[in-house]
This record gives sequence, C-alpha cells and structure tokens, in this order.
Amino acid sequence: MAAAGAPDEDEAIEQGRRLFEAPWGFLKGVVDLAHLPAADRPEVAFAGRSNVGKSSLINALVRQSDLARTSNTPGRTQEINYFLCRTATPSFYLVDMPGYGFAKAPKPKVEAWTALVKDYLRGRATLARVYVLIDSRHGIKEVDRTILAMLDEAAVSYQAVLTKADKISVTALAQCRSATAKALEQHPAAFPEVLVTSSETGAGIDTLRAAIWRLVAERRAT
Repeated sequence: MAAAGAPDEDEAIEQGRRLFEAPWGFLKGVVDLAHLPAADRPEVAFAGRSNVGKSSLINALVRQSDLARTSNTPGRTQEINYFLCRTATPSFYLVDMPGYGFAKAPKPKVEAWTALVKDYLRGRATLARVYVLIDSRHGIKEVDRTILAMLDEAAVSYQAVLTKADKISVTALAQCRSATAKALEQHPAAFPEVLVTSSETGAGIDTLRAAIWRLVAERRAT
C-alpha cells in the first residue's frame, strides 16, 4: 500500500511513461570533471560491468534504439556520457558511466577511468542514485563488489537492477534476485529492492521508469 500522500504504482508507472515519452538526446561526454555540465538538476546514473547490457537497457528505457551506443567490444564506453530530454518534467540528467571489469583495456586507461568515476561519485551532490546493473545469469561478481564498495564509501544511494531476465528460467531468476537482495543487506548505501529487467522483452522497464520518476520528483520537490 502506498504511504499517505504518495502516488500508487499505477500512477507512478504512468508518470514514468510520460517522463520518457519525448525524445532524449546526447548532451556531452566527459573525461575530466572540469567539463561536467552545470549541477542544476538531479542526475540518475547507470553503472555496470562490461557487456552487462547497460546501453541496451538505457535505449529500452527511452524507447530509442541508438541513444546509448551498444557494442560487443568490452569497455567501449570510456567516458561519462550525459543525456537530456529538454521537455521532460521534472528535468534531470541521465548518465551512462564507463563500464568496468573489462580485461583487454590497457592498464593506464583502466586506472584513469577508475579515478574519474571515483571523483565523480565523491563530488557530485546532484547525483540522486546510481543503478548498478547485474547480469541475472551470473549474479554479483567480485568486480561488482568493488563498485559497490566504492559507492558505499562515497555514500551514494544505489539500487541493483538485474538485466537479461529473459535469458534464464523463472526459478533461476528468483534465486538470483533473492541472493542479490541478501548480499546488498551488508551494504549501507544500497536501496533494498532489487529490480528485474529485460531489454529484449521490455519486462520491468515500466517499473524502472516509475522508480526514476519518483526519485527525481522527490529531488526536485526538496
């Protein structure tokens, strides 16, 4: 049951649909914090290890096939990418963070991207939440634990989103969701609810849109 004064799920889903119905566009790619856009609105970021389906999920979220670049080459996203819909209400930035955990990238590049992400997490007051994508076929890997610890240290609110839910059985998916929720109980900055999505079938996308709408609406109201 929704709390007094809070929108119910059906309303939140409708508001989330409206939030993402207008076209979104690429604003800028950032490789240095000095080039971040003005901190004048909430930001919602997506993080995940390489090939977790991050770009595909962002594209499904905005109903556009090519907003975020998809690639079979791990580590293609090498900067913090900002997206904006100028007519979205409330207005906010959608942020695609560099993928992590790729093995073939040169070590200096990995170190540079890691430093960029750490500095961004520590210093961006308008960052409302990071959605950490976890491949439902594999669950939380050791490389994911590194980013979870980084988010805990930075005291940035984050929520786990299982991807590729269509690729495994219903039973295996339920087990992964339960195991992920249990693991996150040990992380102080983690939001307790684990979302489940599929970019292929669209499952869970409306719930994710609703969650983002609630989040940015609360931030804009404060």
